[in-house]
Amino acid sequence: MDSFQTALPPAKTRRKARVGLVAGGLGTYWPQFPDLLPQLEQSAEFVAERFREFDADVVDVGFISDARDGDRAAEVLRRADCDIIVLFLTTYLTASMVMPIAKRSNAPILVIDLQPTEKMDHATFDTGAWLAYCGQCSVPELGNVFRRSGVPFRSVSGWLNQPSAWRRIEQWINAAQVRATLRHARHGLMGHVYPGMLDVSTDMTLLPATFGSHVEVLEFDDLRVRVASVTDREVTERMDLAREIFAVDSTVDEDDFFWGAKVSVGLDRLVDDFGLDSLAYYHRGLDGEQHERLGAGMILGASLLTARGIPTTGEFELRTSVAQLVTQVVGAGGSFCEIQALNFEDDVVEMGHDGPAHLGVASREPTLRGLGVYHGKRGWGVSVEFDVQHGPVTVLGLGQDADGSLSLIASEGEVVPGPLLAIGNTTSRVDFGRDPGEWVDEWSGTGVAHHWSLSTGHRSGDYRAAAQLLGIDFREVRGITDHARSSDRPITRRETHA
Repeated sequence: MDSFQTALPPAKTRRKARVGLVAGGLGTYWPQFPDLLPQLEQSAEFVAERFREFDADVVDVGFISDARDGDRAAEVLRRADCDIIVLFLTTYLTASMVMPIAKRSNAPILVIDLQPTEKMDHATFDTGAWLAYCGQCSVPELGNVFRRSGVPFRSVSGWLNQPSAWRRIEQWINAAQVRATLRHARHGLMGHVYPGMLDVSTDMTLLPATFGSHVEVLEFDDLRVRVASVTDREVTERMDLAREIFAVDSTVDEDDFFWGAKVSVGLDRLVDDFGLDSLAYYHRGLDGEQHERLGAGMILGASLLTARGIPTTGEFELRTSVAQLVTQVVGAGGSFCEIQALNFEDDVVEMGHDGPAHLGVASREPTLRGLGVYHGKRGWGVSVEFDVQHGPVTVLGLGQDADGSLSLIASEGEVVPGPLLAIGNTTSRVDFGRDPGEWVDEWSGTGVAHHWSLSTGHRSGDYRAAAQLLGIDFREVRGITDHARSSDRPITRRETHA
C-alpha cells in the first residue's frame, strides 16, 4: 500500500449484511439410509463455516427435514430481518418444506446445491451415497413453484469446494451487502440542483420507495454554522493530514488551503451529526458570498469523506452518490466521473471530474492543485488531481426512466497509462475494448445520465446481482471483443427483474 493511503482516515463502519442460512433434505430418507443424515449434516456445517468467513452476520437456523421444520425456520428468519436467505439443498427436498420461508421471510432467496465432490464413484455408490449428490433434483421444482408463487428465483449449483461456485455465491453476499446498506442508508442533499442539468434531478421519494433509504434535506447554513465553530488548531491538524496524503502543488494558495481544511472539519461534523452515508451538494453563489465560498471549499473535505466510504459529490448528484455507495460497499471504491474526452488513436475514453474524488483508489499520490476558477461554476480554491489505479475497472450509474423506475447500468473496461491533463481533475484513461465513440453512443443510450462511479475490478456480476436483490433493472454495455464472441447478442443488454 502506498504511504499516502496509510494516512487516509478509517472507513465508516455500517450494518453488515444479515444472511439467513437453512440446510435441508427430505426426512423420509433418514430411517431408510442411516448413514445419509450425518453426511449431509457434515456438509451443512462445512457450508455454514464458509458463510461465517464472509463479512456478514449469519443467522443459521440449522437443518430442516419436513414442512413443520420449514415453518419454524420461517418464523425465526422473519424476525431476523435478513437481507438474503440461503437455502442449502443437501439432497432432494420438497417445495412445501421451503415455501413458508420463501413467502414469509420478506427477504430475497438464494438456492444453493453443492454436491460433496465433482462426481460420484459409480462403481461403489449405493442409493444412500447417491442421494447426497441429488440436491440439484429439487432446483427445477423450486424454480417452477417460486415462479408460480411470485418469488424471484436465483440459484448456484456446483460442488462443495468448487471455487467458481463460491465466487458466484460471494457475488450474492456482496449484493446482500448493497441491499443492507441501501435499506438503512441516509443520503444528504444540500443546496439546489445545478441549473439546467435536468438529468441530475431526482424524485426523492424514489429512494425510500425503491430501497428503503432516507433522504435528509440540508441547507448550506447547516454547514456554515459548523464550519464557523472550527478552531485554528483543528484546521492546522487537517492541513497536516492533507500534506501526508497529497502532493501539495505550488499553485495552492495558503489561504485557500486553510479554508478548504476548515470546511473539511465542518463537513465531518455535518456528516456525523446527521448520520449520513452519502452527501450530494451544489450552490451557485455570487461575488464570493459566504455560501459560494462554502461550496467552493468542499473539494478537500469531500474527497476525504469519499475515501472513508461516504461518497460526497458535487452538482447535486444524488443518484451518482448512491451509485458510488453501491461500488463502495462491494469493496471497489468508486470515484465521481463524467466523460472528458475521447482518444481515437489509443482507443480510450478519458473520464473523471473536477472536484471530489475517491482517494482510496488513486494510482499514485494525489495532487492538491490550486485553481483560480472552477470551470462552469463560481468560486475558486483547491482541487484534487489523480487517475484511478491501472487495471480492470467497472463504471456504474444509477439511471431513471420515464416511469420513474431506477436501474443499475454498468460497463467493464481497463484503466491504462498515458498522458493526462494537469488541471486539477481526476482523469483516467479507460479502454473498453472497442471504438470509444461507439462506446459513448451505446452508453448514452442506456439512460445513464451525466455522471457515474468509476470502480476498481470487473464487477458487473456483483452489480447485476445487486439489481436483482433490489428489484430494479440491470443494463450492461459490453466491449466489442465480448460482442464478437456472440454476434447475435446485442452489446447493450437490459435485464428486468421482478
